[in-house]
Amino acid sequence: MELVGGCYEQILFGFAVRPAENWMPIPDFTHHAHTASLSAVAVNNRYVVTGSRDETIQIYDMKKKIEHGALLHHNGTITCLEFYGNAHLLSGAEDGLICIWDTKRWECLKSIKAHKGHVTSLSIHPSGKLALSVGTDKTLRTWNLVEGRSAFIKNLKQNAHIVKWSPSGEKYVVVVTNKVDVYKLETASVSGAITTEKRISSVRFITDSVLAIAGDDEVIRLYDCDSQKCLCEFKAHENRIKDIYSFEKEGLQVIITASSDGYIKLWNLELDKIQDSPSLLCEVNTKARLTCLAVWLDRTSETKENPDNAATSSYGNRVNEDEQPLITRKKKVCWTDDSEKSAKGDRQVTPKKRKSEGAQQKKKTKLQSSK
Repeated sequence: MELVGGCYEQILFGFAVRPAENWMPIPDFTHHAHTASLSAVAVNNRYVVTGSRDETIQIYDMKKKIEHGALLHHNGTITCLEFYGNAHLLSGAEDGLICIWDTKRWECLKSIKAHKGHVTSLSIHPSGKLALSVGTDKTLRTWNLVEGRSAFIKNLKQNAHIVKWSPSGEKYVVVVTNKVDVYKLETASVSGAITTEKRISSVRFITDSVLAIAGDDEVIRLYDCDSQKCLCEFKAHENRIKDIYSFEKEGLQVIITASSDGYIKLWNLELDKIQDSPSLLCEVNTKARLTCLAVWLDRTSETKENPDNAATSSYGNRVNEDEQPLITRKKKVCWTDDSEKSAKGDRQVTPKKRKSEGAQQKKKTKLQSSK
């Protein structure tokens, strides 16, 4: 597995972790990924994608450890990225757009004007048929991904900055500043609320009923979504926590945290002893101001994937007539330069013109080893 973390310093870090070898993180690569700070990262079976304030989405092939290309559709900071299975990626940005990408050909299947302001967060339902988004227009929007249209709009009293489905898809949470509202899908109404002292920076469902919350402090808190009671809290870092990730591996429930103090830490959470603080498995100091975090797993052998069902086929061919692939590519590798993306209104590059240059660049763009 690979810990991947982005930071203000425009770098993407990769650390190989082997549970059989005491979970020790081994520096694998550092890559100057963007021309501005990284704001979002997402993973699927093969790829890592990163979003940035430089308005681009960069793609990395983790099997080959090479840069795979760049998506140039958005005109604003990339605020959120989420894969659905191995076939689709959703991206949201400060331009108010949500884009649906085909990850086989890396083409934009649909571009939706989702919010009047920024898109601040999005989350895909486990079925792949629905998505939720929140933005700076004080709305929570439900999207029908089967038809690629808006299904429902709920007005909020304040701007929300995080939305997240539970693993079962039976509930979801919406975060406004320091408050988490828990919604039930069947009623689309608030069933409970959790309030913290500091602004919330990240949330993560550990199970369908246990929610991990990180705020602008050093503490991770675990809450029961049904009773809204705090089950456990522990000091994880020396500075504010920026992101949380979690997965299950070899019977262990692992929580990963990233902080402004530069550390990425892995914790072992025993669910049957959840009142006890998790034990620290390992830690690594990136010496950078971390902003986002994910864990790439070779899931072909390690974990089960959600099937690509109705959402895969239904909008798979819905490309606007005037919409060309917005990725610079030469076969499996794509490259850009400043001249090609200077025009905001028309940010596409013809692959044929890049053929010879792409072949030359391919040798130079392997992710830089940290060894």
